[in-house]
Amino acid sequence: MGIDLRDTSQLAGTLSGGERQSLAIARAIYFGARVVILDEPTSALGIKEAAVVLRYIVQAKARGLGVVLITHNPSHAYPVGDRFTILDRGHSLGTYAKNDLQPVRLLGMMSGGAELEELTHELQQLARSLGVASASSE
Repeated sequence: MGIDLRDTSQLAGTLSGGERQSLAIARAIYFGARVVILDEPTSALGIKEAAVVLRYIVQAKARGLGVVLITHNPSHAYPVGDRFTILDRGHSLGTYAKNDLQPVRLLGMMSGGAELEELTHELQQLARSLGVASASSE
């Protein structure tokens, strides 16, 4: 399946987070699953481990497996996704084909858009009032 493990006899519970996620995807493929649902599979992973998991997601799709990826990370969702359903507190903001949704719009929808702008403005004002230079105002 192309998964790199240090020792194939190693217990799954002793694997790293990325290795465990990759193993779960490989098992789904091996046992003939047609759909795999991954809920925040990269949330506790470093950049390199997350990249490994995202590669396996793409490989699973290429093998014809349906993949549902639930994530709060648009930089993980956009490269591997074909369609996106964005939820806000349990309410759907819509389902979009990748061709109809630019990454910046996905980011805005996932991050709260106006709420994020308001928070950014509020933090900049607070930093100014405390005499602290913020990265965005330099």
